[in-house]
Amino acid sequence: MTDLSPNPARPFARPLVLGIESSCDETAVALVAADRTILAQAIASQEAEHAPYGGVVPEIAARAHADRIAPMVEAVLADAGLTLADVDAVAATAGPGLIGGVMVGLVSGKALAMAADKPLLAVNHLEGHALSPRLADASLDFPYLLLLVSGGHCQILAVEGAGHYRRLATTIDDALGEAFDKTAKILRLGYPGGPAVERLAREGDASKLRLPRPLAGSKEPHFSFAGLKSAVLRAHESGEYAPADIAAAFQQAAVDCLIDRLEHALALIDRMPALVVAGGVAANQAVRGALEALAARRDMRFVAPPLALCTDNAAMIAWAGCERIMLEGEAWIGAAGDPLDIKARPRWPLDPEAEAVRGAGVKA
Repeated sequence: MTDLSPNPARPFARPLVLGIESSCDETAVALVAADRTILAQAIASQEAEHAPYGGVVPEIAARAHADRIAPMVEAVLADAGLTLADVDAVAATAGPGLIGGVMVGLVSGKALAMAADKPLLAVNHLEGHALSPRLADASLDFPYLLLLVSGGHCQILAVEGAGHYRRLATTIDDALGEAFDKTAKILRLGYPGGPAVERLAREGDASKLRLPRPLAGSKEPHFSFAGLKSAVLRAHESGEYAPADIAAAFQQAAVDCLIDRLEHALALIDRMPALVVAGGVAANQAVRGALEALAARRDMRFVAPPLALCTDNAAMIAWAGCERIMLEGEAWIGAAGDPLDIKARPRWPLDPEAEAVRGAGVKA
């Protein structure tokens, strides 16, 4: 069991952080210690609420978060046998994401921090994903090359340290997770779409049709998936191909795009010791297998977090808070954290200095 007793010599060395995540359709709360112990966590899915619509409805998501966060906080603390007084800080996702849901979680975090007189840590959801592999693997050191792939984001980043990210590539239109979800909707596979497409793809033959690999071979490092989605729609409407074959061809095209763009990014930077993947799409086994093979060819270590840390969760938010506290070290003692009037952000780039790219990629 984790020793949570105070350490007078280094009271900042073992922070205990309560994390709250509500950026999309997962309501999550977790309690994480700096030694990487997840003392307790809870995740409430909203699949049943959104399934009739084939995707996330922001208003429904925000209401569900508002109903669930308070009892989930109580349950997580009870599971750990602790009270809010035992927590060193409250970390809450402050963006990016669906603004209604982000506001619910952030306001809840503010209320808890203020009520217990604890520091508030406003966490970038993307930073939670970027650092989540380090929560699961203590041997993963900075720097590393990160492929961040989720429903809302597709980026390649050089992770040089907590709070230090250099964006090498982003999507100029749609994220890969969104493309998976749209493919599932076209094929009428239900929600959530990504896992449904992966399951169906195992039954198909990707060689039955050739789908485009947008930007493959391009000199610019970025991603594009809008054209791939359109090609899936045309293939389905043609009636010439079995849904399983379309799913398999789509997944293979997506994987090929990822590998091509990563190869391009690797040619632009100094050698990185590790290739890391994070985000919801990191749970896809075809994606993992292709990335592991790429890392082996490049003599790089491949790291992927456990499946439970790939999708949205509060443990990664709490861990990002732990990383920040440990980074600040002695300066953290007595620190107030982030101001309680900090605002929720629908857009929040990890690398604000990165050049804007054509298309919707500027949002990332």
